[in-house]
Amino acid sequence: MKRLALLALGIFLVAFGSLNISAQKADSVHSPAANSPERKAILDALRGGENVIYTVNFIKVHDGWAWVDTTPLDPKTRQATAEGGPNLLHFTNGKWTVMDLSRVPEDKNDPMGAEDASPTYIRNLRRVYKSCPADIFPKPSN
Repeated sequence: MKRLALLALGIFLVAFGSLNISAQKADSVHSPAANSPERKAILDALRGGENVIYTVNFIKVHDGWAWVDTTPLDPKTRQATAEGGPNLLHFTNGKWTVMDLSRVPEDKNDPMGAEDASPTYIRNLRRVYKSCPADIFPKPSN
């Protein structure tokens, strides 16, 4: 009986360990593929119930955070007049939620704010959203 219990425990530990490893791999920084359920959920959160088509200019996801830069299109897939641009989203309670970027302090030396996502802006943003990983943001161009 003890052997059976030890065998069951061993199987459980191996199974749990492999699940943990696959969860860590899945949680690395990545760009969700076009038409993937994750990307669709992120864009649906941005849509907020509206019928909007987006061109995704940039998207990175890590640790339940996403940085996405979009251009909204009209039904004929021309650039729409609706606002697009960068957004920060957080996955909580089973859904993606758009974060309020107006909470990020402005910097007079960085007037573009989220539109530029400069190192200063990202530093200020991460002071507000402390668990947001730095690796989801675009690398600064030189």
